[in-house]
Amino acid sequence: MPLALLALAVGAFGIGTTEFVMMGLLPDVADDLHISIPAAGHLVSAYALGVVIGAPLLAALTARTARRTVLIGLMALFVVGNALSAFAPGYDSLLAARFLSGLPHGAFFGVGAVVATNMVAPERKARSVSLMFLGLTVANIAGVPVATLMGQHLGWRATFLGVSAIGLAAIASLALLIPRDRVAAPATGLRGELAALRSLPVWLALGTTVAGFGALFSAYSYVTPMLTDSAGFAESSVTVLLALFGVGATAGNLLGGRLADQSMRGTLFGGLASMVAVLLLFPVLMRAEWSAALAVALLGMAAFVTGSPLQLMVMEKAAAAPSLASSANQAAFNLANAGGAWIGGLALAAGFGVTSPAVAGAALAVLGLGVASAAHLVDRRREAASGGRVVAAHVPEQSGALQH
Repeated sequence: MPLALLALAVGAFGIGTTEFVMMGLLPDVADDLHISIPAAGHLVSAYALGVVIGAPLLAALTARTARRTVLIGLMALFVVGNALSAFAPGYDSLLAARFLSGLPHGAFFGVGAVVATNMVAPERKARSVSLMFLGLTVANIAGVPVATLMGQHLGWRATFLGVSAIGLAAIASLALLIPRDRVAAPATGLRGELAALRSLPVWLALGTTVAGFGALFSAYSYVTPMLTDSAGFAESSVTVLLALFGVGATAGNLLGGRLADQSMRGTLFGGLASMVAVLLLFPVLMRAEWSAALAVALLGMAAFVTGSPLQLMVMEKAAAAPSLASSANQAAFNLANAGGAWIGGLALAAGFGVTSPAVAGAALAVLGLGVASAAHLVDRRREAASGGRVVAAHVPEQSGALQH
């Protein structure tokens, strides 16, 4: 695997850290800025909104720019957003800075996935994507806990300065490790990217992402009360247990990348089916501490087995112009975050019990399987209509694959 993938992983590590660390810093930020915890929670939403808006917008605006330049520019915007967060004088300015920090998130992963797959042989594409995502999953094991401790002992502003430093390291890595001649500007431009995004198979792939990862966040958003109220863990133990989720996610991400290179669709269907099984078992597994810890790790593994195949599925459907669709898939991940948490909350509010969000998540995973099956059926029909050839989204210009 090319060393350049390390540069993408460093950027992913910084992005993963800043995305999730705010959840652990909410009390500190609320106390310092004299706001309520719910108001501080809007800082999480502002970041997610930045991801959803920034992913397709920045991918579209940079459609004809060299991919290496785009990645460095996105990380520069990431550094600026986190530095502004560190020096924000008040709540409103911090809210704006968090939104700015989220803007490059989706486009970085979207463009980064295209760059990663074009630097390796076809049979290693999924593994290249999983190695980029490795930075995101490792952030949940090391980056977020360390950044949270830094914020608690040195002040929350120090955390965002530290994240800015990670962003600078990512810029240096991208500049040094990604060769200019391997990541030329796409030939399609914005028109070709938009044409690819109008394809029904692309939207079915994005729908699979929303449903599949909505299943994860329906349960994971409420995993703390499950662990304390049902399994009987002390609140002080939750941080360690969430690190177990990160370990499971890292293992699932690496496993999914390797398996998807053998069978992308088989890995996707297997991962979604595993999520259904794990989430349905949550009410039973949450009755004892050992089985609850196992459930958290299994949830991370089952969910992130699907990460690489979902990303590749979208890129495959928009094969001639994948950057915008790939970035849109990152927006879909964040829509899944918000939608899954909302659906899990509805189950709790209805009085179905503390583990009911996991059962609601299982229903979403079943929906994901249904959408993925519909996408497969569309592919089969198009293949039959074209005489056995797989038909990608039509793009009225020359292919935008990266030049080797």
